[in-house]
Amino acid sequence: MADLNVPNLNIKSDKYILKKKLNLRRKSKKRLFTESFFLFIFSIFLVYLNYLIPNKKLLLQNLPITINKSFLLFIDLFSYLYEIFLVIFIFASSFTALILMVGSFNRLFRVSKRKSKQINYK
Repeated sequence: MADLNVPNLNIKSDKYILKKKLNLRRKSKKRLFTESFFLFIFSIFLVYLNYLIPNKKLLLQNLPITINKSFLLFIDLFSYLYEIFLVIFIFASSFTALILMVGSFNRLFRVSKRKSKQINYK
């Protein structure tokens, strides 16, 4: 009985449930300086990565043409996917029709071969 948890009905409503979790203390100057230092180092690293990319000007000039070509390829992809799904549907429906025909012929063969037994219920 010691493990039984009885609910406390005197708990106030949780209107301010997120207010309790907020950290209202201000950051110290040392922590602000270290965060700003890391931000600065990260920004320098990103600038250096951009510097290493060759032919940036040519890439930016060809961007509209590249977007247009990729959009056309995207449309072609969907038209090809339509054809592929259509062929898959043709194969699946043909296979299903074949199974249904074999089942119907099998059932007709069994029904025609079965001896008729008439049971009279009184």
